[in-house]
Amino acid sequence: MRRRARKGPAARYDVTWERAVPVPGPAGKLLTDHYAPVTSEPCPTILLRAPYIRAGFPFDWLYGVLFAEQGFHVLLQSSRGTGGSEGEFHTWRNEAADGRAAVEWIRKQEWFTGDLFTLGASYTGYTQSQIAENPPPEWRGAIVQVALFDPQPFFWPGGAFALERSLVGGMGMFGGATTLWTNLKAITRLQRHLKRTVSEVPLIEVYQVPFKGRRIEFERWLAAPDAADDFWRGANGIPALSAAEVPVSLSTGWHDLVPEQTIEVYRRRRAAGLPVDLLIGPWTHTNSLEIGWAEMFGQALRNLRGEAPAQPVRVHIGGADEWRDLPDWPPAGVDLRFHLGAETLRPEAGPGSTTFRYDPRDPTPSIGGALQSPTQGTRDNAPLEQRSDVRVFTGPVLTEAVEVMGAVRGEFDVTTTAASGDLFARLCDVDPSGRSINVCDGLARIRDGRTVVAMGSTAHRFRPGHRIRLLVAGGAHPRFLRNYGTGEPPGPATEMVPTETTVGHSSVLVLPVVQHGSV
Repeated sequence: MRRRARKGPAARYDVTWERAVPVPGPAGKLLTDHYAPVTSEPCPTILLRAPYIRAGFPFDWLYGVLFAEQGFHVLLQSSRGTGGSEGEFHTWRNEAADGRAAVEWIRKQEWFTGDLFTLGASYTGYTQSQIAENPPPEWRGAIVQVALFDPQPFFWPGGAFALERSLVGGMGMFGGATTLWTNLKAITRLQRHLKRTVSEVPLIEVYQVPFKGRRIEFERWLAAPDAADDFWRGANGIPALSAAEVPVSLSTGWHDLVPEQTIEVYRRRRAAGLPVDLLIGPWTHTNSLEIGWAEMFGQALRNLRGEAPAQPVRVHIGGADEWRDLPDWPPAGVDLRFHLGAETLRPEAGPGSTTFRYDPRDPTPSIGGALQSPTQGTRDNAPLEQRSDVRVFTGPVLTEAVEVMGAVRGEFDVTTTAASGDLFARLCDVDPSGRSINVCDGLARIRDGRTVVAMGSTAHRFRPGHRIRLLVAGGAHPRFLRNYGTGEPPGPATEMVPTETTVGHSSVLVLPVVQHGSV
């Protein structure tokens, strides 16, 4: 990561570091690390706030050192109740007030020029949206990377509990890491106990093993599947950030955890005529700061210096391995609709159905896509497609390229024999050798009538000689907590019921395309 980062612009200044500066907050001191360029010249300030932001490498290097070297005062502040900051941590409720307190302290510093930017990845994106609730007059812009803005669908995507990201995110939020060493110890502990944690029941007890005890916030997430639950009231930061008058620069990855939230902020701001730009790369949430850093760092520096991009949107095209600059997202196109057949995709609906058995005691595993484990991102789907609880529907060999750009969805006529069931759907690209790689996917709880699975957005070129494939299954565990089939709350549940899931061939795969030939 250091070598990749050093391929960027040369350092303009040496840097000094002041650790654990106590900043007054509503519930006590908020510990803050200050990275400063060694110069008598006035320099703008960048604020980053998150539970794990002071946990050492890579945050100290990528954000503290590299941006201070370019002429910015950089403040990395631990959220309330984390990283040595006083008070009690809450997933989202404290960030607006604590952000205001941080800005009030910054105003009083002799080195502050009156120009404040916010920056950062993941949870720091959420804290930026909370500053937008009451934007300070000194705020000049927000650079938001691989972020979440609305916690409820982050933890409960498609109606299923996001087990893996809740465990990993929980370790980052309340793992207590304040150095690289303590952060590595927490990660190692989670890795050591992960198999047991995602396999045994009840979850309300076994989740405690990697955390070495109860974590009330985790239990609150697990007990609040409904967006209308009081726990989530006021949590959604999308409206505030979408309405902020300062320039907002957004970046995400096609296999990020919640790229749709970033795209939603972009679209709202474009519709309102507010300054915004969007970068979407071929990375995941966790490797974005590695393989995506050159693009993301360049985008951030341009925005910090007030340099507008030639086009507001820059996306990576999968299947072609190329970048494209666009005037908007998504580009204009048409919907290409495929109906399901007997292991085929076809242009017109026909009779019939396909059935598979899903057993939560041996759940379909999560391989590829929006994971935080080693199998994240683009992967060969053979291990999935060979399972008896997975079905695939494959289109004919393409004679011309098909370019998909936008939000993909599946409209399914699907039933389950259990009290509750899920449907996982994935778009795949099959090359001439038969290798099938994942493009985008999603999961939804099966409902009466037609079940719509939002399969995420993509920019992908299916080349001539390739085939389009739809993969369906009853889950993707532990990315999405396996559905026990009983309809009971998942925390205390121990009983598991296998289900027969039937997908009607009247179901449809909908692809937004900008280029297509004979399919």
